[in-house]
Amino acid sequence: MTTWPTAELHVHVEGTLEADLLVELARRNDVRLPSYDPEVLTARYAFADLQSFLDVYYSNLSVLRTEQDFYDLASAYLRRAEQAGVRRAEIFFDPQTHLGNGVPFEAVIRGLDAAIADATRGSGLSADLILCFQRDLGADAAMQTLETALPFRDSFIGVGLDSAEVGYPPSLFTEVYARAAAEGLHRVAHAGEEGGPEYVREALDMLKVERVDHGNRALEDPALVQRLRDERIPLTVCPLSNVALRTAPSDLAQHPLTAMLAEGLLVSVNSDDPAYFGGYVDDNYRAMESALSLDASQLAMLARNSFESTFATDAAKAAWIAEVDAVLAKVSG
Repeated sequence: MTTWPTAELHVHVEGTLEADLLVELARRNDVRLPSYDPEVLTARYAFADLQSFLDVYYSNLSVLRTEQDFYDLASAYLRRAEQAGVRRAEIFFDPQTHLGNGVPFEAVIRGLDAAIADATRGSGLSADLILCFQRDLGADAAMQTLETALPFRDSFIGVGLDSAEVGYPPSLFTEVYARAAAEGLHRVAHAGEEGGPEYVREALDMLKVERVDHGNRALEDPALVQRLRDERIPLTVCPLSNVALRTAPSDLAQHPLTAMLAEGLLVSVNSDDPAYFGGYVDDNYRAMESALSLDASQLAMLARNSFESTFATDAAKAAWIAEVDAVLAKVSG
């Protein structure tokens, strides 16, 4: 199968912590794990819902302690992303978890930033960071985190909203998003994964987001679908994640991506937390190609959509989209 040039717009760097690196960092930092056998650890990655995943996910993050740890984590992801055809990565990170573990913000951002600088130097890869707030920790904690991060403003391009969705609507975070906008930061938010279409509306109307992460349940509201189509609001869909967390049918052939494409939505394919959900972005492309019988023109559309949805320059977008068109011409010719 063809590896398409693509942007990855919905990936949590902490969710790329593969079991072998998890064990290496645990030993490095003298952190106790349930097992030091990577196969035993990954056998735990069968989740009933989002919360059961988050419990394992946040527990594993206790191994990240130093700037070098964050450098190693991001470097491993960026190497794998380049193999997957990623030309542009806009990478989420969750500083509140690490701050809660006693790790200084500077260690987190410096490690991630250095990894990006090294991986993109002289390569065809472009990458930036998006700071995410954990919605279950509340709006006050989000504002405090933003204040902590602003001295490092040049090291991230935007803010996002993630973690447990239901019960924590976007409207709770209006003030911190307004502050982020005033600082010139891009705004995205997870919405419509577990929460209904009203969460997507709130993210658009109250947080003024430029991109919706997931957004699957927007399909339940025809008026919202029309708005998303008319305003070309990007949706960053994560198929293998949806199946793993049971926010979509277990049969990938019934995934709503087909309906999103049919509605003319600006939808892209992403990996979310690939170390836990069985695949990186190229694996997601191939899974959807197989399950939905997508043809080359549809796959090219997803790749074009991903680049259109980035926060990169228009010139960079045009160059990447031209690369997609060249691949399409080659596989169709």
